[in-house]
Amino acid sequence: MATAGKGNTFWNRLLQLPADSALSLQAQLRQQIVSAILSRQLPEGSALPSSRELAATLGIARNTVILAFQQLVDEHFLETRPRRGYFVVQQLPSVAPPASTANADTAARSDGGSETPGPDWSERLPNISGLRAIVKPNDWQNYPYPFIYGQFDPALFPTADWRECSRMALAVLEIRGWASDLIDRDDPLLIEQLQRHVLPRRGVWANPDEIMVTLGAQHALYLLADLLMRDAVVGLEEPGYSDARAIFGMRAREVVPLPVDDSGLRPKGELARCDYAFVTPSYQCPTTVTMPLDRREALLAEAHRHDVVLIEDDYDTENPALTQPIPALKSLDREGRVIYVGSLSKSFVPGIRLGYIVAPSSVIRQARALRRYMLRHPPANNQRATALFISLGHHDALLRRVAPIFQRRAAVLRDMLARHLPQCRVQNSPGASSFWVEGPPGLDARKLGDIALRHGVIIEPGDVFFATDGPSPHFRLGYTGIAEERIEEGVRLLAQLIEHERRR
Repeated sequence: MATAGKGNTFWNRLLQLPADSALSLQAQLRQQIVSAILSRQLPEGSALPSSRELAATLGIARNTVILAFQQLVDEHFLETRPRRGYFVVQQLPSVAPPASTANADTAARSDGGSETPGPDWSERLPNISGLRAIVKPNDWQNYPYPFIYGQFDPALFPTADWRECSRMALAVLEIRGWASDLIDRDDPLLIEQLQRHVLPRRGVWANPDEIMVTLGAQHALYLLADLLMRDAVVGLEEPGYSDARAIFGMRAREVVPLPVDDSGLRPKGELARCDYAFVTPSYQCPTTVTMPLDRREALLAEAHRHDVVLIEDDYDTENPALTQPIPALKSLDREGRVIYVGSLSKSFVPGIRLGYIVAPSSVIRQARALRRYMLRHPPANNQRATALFISLGHHDALLRRVAPIFQRRAAVLRDMLARHLPQCRVQNSPGASSFWVEGPPGLDARKLGDIALRHGVIIEPGDVFFATDGPSPHFRLGYTGIAEERIEEGVRLLAQLIEHERRR
């Protein structure tokens, strides 16, 4: 079947090159041709237009078409025929299922007969998707006022530095170092950088066999829950991190709320009956309060007295800020009672999904064995690129470069909240990348969040941080993903919506 003679309209429809794509024109063209071949829109033996004709039709450079055609020849999607041009190869790999099973499910539903009943999944599956969780719009960057926590500002991303490290990680010698299956190990260069440069900033010193890389801090919590918390009693701050509550609840016998105050977690009371306790002492989640030194020492003493293992999530201390909280709780630990969880995702970019656990070597050894059965190890190429990013000084430079920017945003948000929402109680410890706001009595922040979203304002309703499910006047505002010049208008609009709801 020859298709080279088809009109321009055919090729324009078949090979669409969107202007907003992140791929180069050559990559887009290859992608579209491959898709057309695999979907049989271009059957085996089909002729393609000449490079000159296709370039004119699509409005792109002829060299772009030639390079795309040549690479597809190298990859055996196209073939050249002397003096005739480019053609789809005659023998493509089969992508359709065998005829005996193809569309069997559709046939069973359309033949008018009774359908054989399958498994009753409602009886087999736990309702994990129904657990209360923080919800963020997927397209949050399209909203004018995204007071969203834990997201990065694309304008501040060190694109050139990350590209440099990615290119270095793809050098031949580097690929030989990370391309093999590490089984249960991590990239030694990343472990070294964590040990020498990242952890010491928090006062944490560890041997290489006491560090393990994870797919973000949340993966670390899931691993620890699976490894340690089966049939255990686990304490969680109240209010506290909702995803940790869900993760621990899947494994623990009981999750016990542990009250917090203006100094963080209270060491007395329910802590005594816990096997493990989850704590965020640097910036309590979600209130942002920093636990003072005397409270930390009291917490360690109580944990020793009742043989409680503390899991410290130092989640917000890698955010770029000139004001650093006091060293981690782990820095005061002298008996291996604190398991430390950290993340590189917050300071760098959430999508890189790299975190780590610091714990006694016996714990790390078993955690590596468990991780091996889950996913073996996080992608080694990302580990190597991140290790290079740290070792070349890009990580420290990033923190220094954006620290004053985030400080200004925090100052503007603090001033605007005081000006436009004086009736609200606001908490933000220096350096924390979010504000915890308690609205006026009777405010339902969940309803407010829905209304605000329709007006382009993203907030995080605070009810999800509490163990009991019910209305709450609390909400969280982040500032790392919103431009400084949009903060005042966003807070003013939010204040108007709160006043409207109050009058209702």
